[in-house]
Amino acid sequence: MNNIELSTIYLPMLDEKYKAEAKTSVLDGDETVAKKGGNGEIKIAKLDISALGDFDRKSGYTKGNTTLTWETVKYDKERSQDLRIDRLDNAESLGLPFAKLSGEFMRLHVAPETDAARIAKIAGTAGIGKKEETLDTGDAVIKALRACTNEMDENEVVEGNRILFITPTLLGMLDDMESYKSKGVLNRFSQVIKVPQTRMYTKIDLKDGKTEYGFVKAADGKEINFLCVEKSAVVSAMEQFVKYFSPDQDQDGDSHVFKYRNYNLYAHCYENKLAGIYCSCKAGE
Repeated sequence: MNNIELSTIYLPMLDEKYKAEAKTSVLDGDETVAKKGGNGEIKIAKLDISALGDFDRKSGYTKGNTTLTWETVKYDKERSQDLRIDRLDNAESLGLPFAKLSGEFMRLHVAPETDAARIAKIAGTAGIGKKEETLDTGDAVIKALRACTNEMDENEVVEGNRILFITPTLLGMLDDMESYKSKGVLNRFSQVIKVPQTRMYTKIDLKDGKTEYGFVKAADGKEINFLCVEKSAVVSAMEQFVKYFSPDQDQDGDSHVFKYRNYNLYAHCYENKLAGIYCSCKAGE
């Protein structure tokens, strides 16, 4: 089996691991809203519909504008890593060690960074609902979530697809309360997804991999309490690529080499749907 065939086999493993580990993979768009292209670009569907006007019995219907256009945007970032399995550490089938390697790589590095970068980009978008507050009791969390849902209700945001990303600590505060108190407000969200605080910041810095790797909270970033996103308000996308080289082809050692690369559109927030995004972050940082 040649290297191209092996890469084709390994890539679905990466996609599967990404969907399982990334908390924000639920925001990924399908082909109806996001078309992947070349040259580091992606096309995003954009729909504009005019409001109602008067019907005139002589001239007929109001002639507004209804347009579906495909906006071309650049991926936010290209990231990569060189993954290696020593020839002597390889099992009979390379699939088993690669599955373990890719699983750990996705769990420890790709998914946390992707989640953190997406959440930070969404939270940093101008025009969204945003509040700085200290939530140190279950009652305070309920009050903050109620403020979020009330604001979205008043702005007529679709109720059936509101996704709540919340830290385990705050969700635990709700779990510790009498169920009738927390159940009412949590039922206002279609999905409740726990996201570790280490992925929930208003701003992060991505390391370039020359001396440091991964990401950290930016100096002027704040910890996020929770982020609510109505699914149609945001679209994200990621393309992953892997190249495989055998130990005999390895110029720097004697390993099975997997060269990993991704293109990531962390988030594209639709300017006409910003009311569908609400971020609560910690005050006083």
